[in-house]
Amino acid sequence: MNAPTKIGAFLAGLAAVFGLALVLGSQVGSVGEPAAAAHGTGHGSAHDTVHDPDPATTAGEGPGGLAVSQDGYTLRLARASLPAEAGATLRLVIEGPDGKPVTAYDVQHDKLLHLIVVRRDFSGFQHVHPVLENDGTWSAPVDLTAGAWRVFADFKPTSGEALTLGADLSVSGTPEPATEQPVTRTATVEGYTVTLTGDLVVGEDSMVELDVAKDGQPVTDLQPYLGAYGHLVALREGDLAYLHVHPDGEPGDATTSPGPVIRFGAEVPSSGRYHLYLDFRHDGVVRTAQFALDAATEANSSSD
Repeated sequence: MNAPTKIGAFLAGLAAVFGLALVLGSQVGSVGEPAAAAHGTGHGSAHDTVHDPDPATTAGEGPGGLAVSQDGYTLRLARASLPAEAGATLRLVIEGPDGKPVTAYDVQHDKLLHLIVVRRDFSGFQHVHPVLENDGTWSAPVDLTAGAWRVFADFKPTSGEALTLGADLSVSGTPEPATEQPVTRTATVEGYTVTLTGDLVVGEDSMVELDVAKDGQPVTDLQPYLGAYGHLVALREGDLAYLHVHPDGEPGDATTSPGPVIRFGAEVPSSGRYHLYLDFRHDGVVRTAQFALDAATEANSSSD
């Protein structure tokens, strides 16, 4: 092969490599852009989802709270880091598909938006209901200690489906060492003892019962809270996936009694440990009882 022929072959090969790079670049996108998410269906799906730095993903009709963006809606914290203090103001907006803050919401469980904050070691759980300002900013006071926190916004925009979005929050300072929380079926809070019976079974609508007592006596006059006699939140250990748990019955339906037992149905997507938080109201005060259960592929007999 003479010199001109060699040069021509080299240039042709270089053009082919450059062309391939252009094709691959158009498929991957710019550096720093999130990759296109897999499509799914239903509440908590991965449809049109952009994830935050968490490695966890959602798929199918799985749990929510694993992504900062879904179905065109994005949870944006005003500050990704806050000081450790009681009554720290947490501000956020929910941006809609048009990139503007959402200002119209539908009421769910008596509120426009449910805000859950919890440390990643499952301590410090708080369920609060922030105030919506005219510009679409939500704000609420929360009690924060040093460490890594997760923030969940559970809401339904008037023009969209119900969603739960999650974002990480860093709280300055040196956190206390995390301690492993064992399986816990009995919780004591401010003189109340709450006992959980039932099992979480993967892929099944599992029923759990929470029995509330005070000073050893059954509580039979629980007060409605968020449209039920109790509100239960379940978080999966590891990625803090947020599970939607529904109460069995509601106040005033002529069949549901105001205690001492509150029943909930929950469907867990995988085996492993789940942390459950029951909010219940009695004597005008809302209290939170915390539990931990291991989900299995088959039902086990409940035990303390």
